[in-house]
Amino acid sequence: MTAAGVHRSAPEAAPALAARPALAWLRLARLYAVSRRVPAALGAVLWTALHWHWSVAGGAATQQLVPLAVETGAAAVIAVTTYGPLGEPERATGRWLPYLRLGAAVVLTTAAVGALAVGAMAGYLPGGTLAMLRNLAGLAGTGLLSAAVLGGARAWAGPMAYLLLAEGALTAGWTTPWIWLGRPPHDLGAALCAAVVFTAGTAIITMRGGLDRVGE
Repeated sequence: MTAAGVHRSAPEAAPALAARPALAWLRLARLYAVSRRVPAALGAVLWTALHWHWSVAGGAATQQLVPLAVETGAAAVIAVTTYGPLGEPERATGRWLPYLRLGAAVVLTTAAVGALAVGAMAGYLPGGTLAMLRNLAGLAGTGLLSAAVLGGARAWAGPMAYLLLAEGALTAGWTTPWIWLGRPPHDLGAALCAAVVFTAGTAIITMRGGLDRVGE
């Protein structure tokens, strides 16, 4: 018996086979993003940032409130994208689902920061880009935590509730760094509190997903 008739794969076949997992992962990521309305969320954040230009007539309180409301709206959009109308069919992929959750949260938050920074170039942004980054990250973290507790469809309630709480606390004269929306842009304590909330929200949503999972 000889090996003369054994078929040998062409040398170029190995790279093609190696590329298939990468292509499959990209396709999975695209389907995950579409099912969570990530493209629509990016469009909404970009439109809001470019439409408002952060320039609002009025006193100091109004000029501060409107950017906070825009940042809260962006965080609510990020949080709601954790919800999928069909649950999480990506569970069939096994170990990839946590990476998809993490990637969606980080990419959306980063894109929102970039979009709001671009929008602020045409107007006045109280506290500057540093405060906006801190505020948006912390608000996004509250939204992700809300998704884990209330479900992705109701995750918008977390950032909205925090904004109302912060407004009341600021009116009462609170100075705790946990109310980071009212702290100066270079306040280290406020930045750390916002970072802790964002990290906790991202970690929990990565490991567990939203409460409204279907099919478990």
